[in-house]
Amino acid sequence: MSDAVEKVRGELARYEHPLFCFAARPAPEGVEVEIRYTPPEPEVHVYTFLLRPREIESAQFTWMLQKQLYDCLHDYVIEMFTRNPQRHD
Repeated sequence: MSDAVEKVRGELARYEHPLFCFAARPAPEGVEVEIRYTPPEPEVHVYTFLLRPREIESAQFTWMLQKQLYDCLHDYVIEMFTRNPQRHD
């Protein structure tokens, strides 16, 4: 397991939420972070985003991950709406 994945997992372990769990795995371009909705119903897709090596190695990594995680959580919750004015499907 790469040091980058372990670093991301260590930071993600600092976050707990009753509805979401977080994971990290190696990806060809860096580390992929996964946000999963934990209740079994309703079934919801898994949200992922990529952290690139330069982001993980940054001195601002802790702050940057927090901001990106919160931004992605916001987007994920919006995507969970079955109807909203911005959906075009």
